[in-house]
Amino acid sequence: MLRSLFAGISGLRANQIMLDVTGNNIANANTTGYKSSTTVFQDTLSQMMQGGTAANAERGGTNPIQVGLGVQIATTSTNFGQGSAQMTGRNTDLMLQGDGFFVVQRGNEQMYTRAGAFTFDETGTLVTNSGARVQGYNVNPDGTPDIAGGLVDITMTPAVITPPLAGATLNSFTFGSDGTLRGVFSDGVQRDMARVAIADFPNPMGLEKIGETAFRGSANSGPVELGVPGEAGNGTIIGGALEMSNVELAAEFTNLILAQRGFQASSRVITTSDQVLEELVNIKR
Repeated sequence: MLRSLFAGISGLRANQIMLDVTGNNIANANTTGYKSSTTVFQDTLSQMMQGGTAANAERGGTNPIQVGLGVQIATTSTNFGQGSAQMTGRNTDLMLQGDGFFVVQRGNEQMYTRAGAFTFDETGTLVTNSGARVQGYNVNPDGTPDIAGGLVDITMTPAVITPPLAGATLNSFTFGSDGTLRGVFSDGVQRDMARVAIADFPNPMGLEKIGETAFRGSANSGPVELGVPGEAGNGTIIGGALEMSNVELAAEFTNLILAQRGFQASSRVITTSDQVLEELVNIKR
């Protein structure tokens, strides 16, 4: 059977995946915190027709003769470039400017996201739109985050508040650029109640997308590095804003055309190979 036939089929498959990735990017052009993906191709194993030879006293060297067997997907890489800011004015909407991810907990699974569209549920816990609990740290009496105490749910009634509330009720709250949840109480005192946690990875492109604009760690992402906004290279928080998708529609429509033309060209290779096979069959007649 003709090698070109199978090369054309591999081209159809690869360009179809490129169409799928590009279509998904375009569909999520308005998704909060979405990070676009790109498709990288690589050729498959080439068949060796004749090996290369070294030069000697009688003749020069010759190059190998190889025939490629098609194309395959090398990887789909994620673009973690900063998305634009959309001001919402909601106190619970948080945008992370710079490196890092918000840490959220769903059941026993820890996930990471750039989508900061949060809200407080009926228990006073800060959650995502899907109900995953946003993680952070309690605040020590000196205002520093209690890193040693580990991650906790961010709530409107934290375990540690200094000085004691003495019956004071919460009137309003804001998130600072360092991720600190600060409440204004009925006694006129402002108190730091919690601090948002930030996660980073040695290789963010190794993270796995798991839906709901969230990621999980993988074998190639490296271990999670937890911290707080504005420290150890982590980004800072912009309250009342959301990070929009970083999809560039102009580039995506260009990729759409490239994938379409690549698909058409590969189908043409299959058609031509079929015509050649037909001619071979007709030799017998």
